[in-house]
Amino acid sequence: MVTRKSTAGRFGSAAAGLLLATASMTLAARRRRAEAERLQVRRLELQELAIRRATLAHQQRMHWALLSRAIDDPSLAVVIDTYDRAIPAEKRRQYFYANAWYINLYHLYRAGILDQEEFYKHAREIFQNPLMREYWDASRGQRATLKQSSDEARLGRMVDGLINDLDEADTDEWWVVGNPPVPE
Repeated sequence: MVTRKSTAGRFGSAAAGLLLATASMTLAARRRRAEAERLQVRRLELQELAIRRATLAHQQRMHWALLSRAIDDPSLAVVIDTYDRAIPAEKRRQYFYANAWYINLYHLYRAGILDQEEFYKHAREIFQNPLMREYWDASRGQRATLKQSSDEARLGRMVDGLINDLDEADTDEWWVVGNPPVPE
């Protein structure tokens, strides 16, 4: 009887060891699969980001190409001109150009090249120009059509506040006016 118990114990220990080794290998295989899936998801996210950035870059080039044609050819500008007709044609062409500068800044933000704080600092610089401020005021109606929760509307409100701060500042040191938002 002693021999049987000892043999049964050894087989039981071997079976338990085999079971433990199998469970360990299964757990390791699951971890490898989970890690492989995580890496695949990350690869897809990076591909999606690359496609998004390429799309934004293409859109910016298209915007500039269309706007350039409107600036160069007043007969084409009337297609997109929503400014007050009392504004002289030359001034409206300047507004198109000012819009190109602002949209360039906006696309840099959207592409992730600038964060919100950097956007603010660049906006503070370009809105030193009185013509940029005129353009901004003249395009108020266009911004009013934006979905209020959109990035474009949110950044527009930020620029509104910045221009207000610049107008009320009692310093010539424009680069210190306003409070840039904290980095996102």
